[in-house]
Parts: sequence; C-alpha cells; structure tokens
Amino acid sequence: MAGMRVLALLLLTAAPALAQDLPPGMVSAELLPGWVAADGARMTALHIELEPGWKTYWRSPGDAGIPPIFDWQGSTNMAGAELLWPRPEIIESGGERTLGYHDSLVLPIRVAPAHPGEPVTIRAMVDLGVCLDICVPVQVTLEAGPPGPAPDPRIEAALAQMPAPSDLQPECSITRIEDGMQVSLSLPDTGRPSGDEIAVELRTPDVWVSEPWLDDADGRIKADFVDASGQPFALDPDDLRVTLIGAEDAVELSGCRDGKALPRG
Repeated sequence: MAGMRVLALLLLTAAPALAQDLPPGMVSAELLPGWVAADGARMTALHIELEPGWKTYWRSPGDAGIPPIFDWQGSTNMAGAELLWPRPEIIESGGERTLGYHDSLVLPIRVAPAHPGEPVTIRAMVDLGVCLDICVPVQVTLEAGPPGPAPDPRIEAALAQMPAPSDLQPECSITRIEDGMQVSLSLPDTGRPSGDEIAVELRTPDVWVSEPWLDDADGRIKADFVDASGQPFALDPDDLRVTLIGAEDAVELSGCRDGKALPRG
C-alpha cells in the first residue's frame, strides 16, 4: 500500500499466540480445528481477533487494502483449498472506501483431500494486513488441530454470511484503455433494495481493479482493470465477478452477457 508504514513482520506458532507476542491491534490468530464433512472434505477457518476499532480485509478490498494471501506449503494430503468469504463490511477511513471486517474475522476454508479417507494436515503461512489509522503487515504461520466430531458453530455462522449466488448476469462491454481494459456494466434487477455497494473483480490473479463508479452519462457501472503488463490484455468476461453488498445480505453475480474480450495489441 502506498504510504504504508511497516511496523511488524511476525511469525506465530500453530497455537494461538499470547497478546504480548502480537503486533499492535491483533489479539489472536489461529486455524480452527473444524470437522470432516460428509463428502470427506476437511472444514477449517482462519480466526482472527482484533482490538476494538481495528480491521482486516476482504479478498478484494479496494485501492488501499491488503487482501490475505495463503501459502499451504507444509500441509499434507491436500488437493486444494477453497476460501469461503463471508459478506464484507463497507469501511470508510481517511476518505478511502475499503471492504473488510472490524474487530474479528472467521474465514471458512474447505480443504479437499488428495487421498480421500486419509488424514489431512493443514498448515498455512498467511500474509495479511490489520489497520487502525496505520496498517501493520503481519505474517502468521498456523496449523489446525485435529478435526472435531461435529461442525463448529462459529464456522457455520460465517458460512451463513456468504453472498448468495445468483443466476443473473449483468450486460457488459469491454474496451481497451491506455494501460489495460475497462468494463462497463448494466446490472440486472436482483429484487434487492437500492443503495447496495458494488465490488467488481476478476477471478484471474494479479490484476488490479479500480473502485467501480457510476457513469452519469450512460447510467452504467464502470471499472478499470490493469495487469502487470500495463497494457491492454485479453479479459475473459466469464472471469468477471460482481458482488452487491447490502447491510444485511449480499448477492454474487458471475460472468457477464454480451461481453467481448478483445485481443492484446
């Protein structure tokens, strides 16, 4: 993040760390033991407790946020891990809008075993940011304990806060801009009240996305997409993800209709 002061880089052990071992703002961090689902997947969650007023970030936090990054090296019998994000809050700070979580976060994680029926060991090195007026980049190394006999109510509550998937798709057009691509969206009527916040993302990693804005000239939502090349690139409309975020719920739209990905050049 531009202008960010680096205050701490911390390695934590598998057990939750004591408060005096943590950087400013963080009370504890752990991977919850979770349980084994009926289909054989292992459920766990990243559980973070923060001091009052502190925040951490969603997968696509906006211009000023630091999304968590997971490195699963050290895990065993893991074929893949799916992060199941609960609905984020809209956070206004210093004139900037970001998406994240105040005070605490339970981020459910579904782990698919490489060899079904065999035990899964879950270890993760997680890089994330926690912020009040300044941001602290933190690196934690955590390990989940053995799974419990039943679902964890904390993880179930977080799963219930996930944005609801919708079969609707926005109409879109995709055009080149000097340093990338611009997507213009006409959102479908989801039957939700007006005033939703909007997050626009690509599933493709390492692509910067601007905060979306409403173009008064045509009434469409627009966002700019810039990848590492700093030039126009082939943006697949099927990779687009739009999340409408309300105070009590959220809806996720995948892909867009009539979008034409233009070739590089």
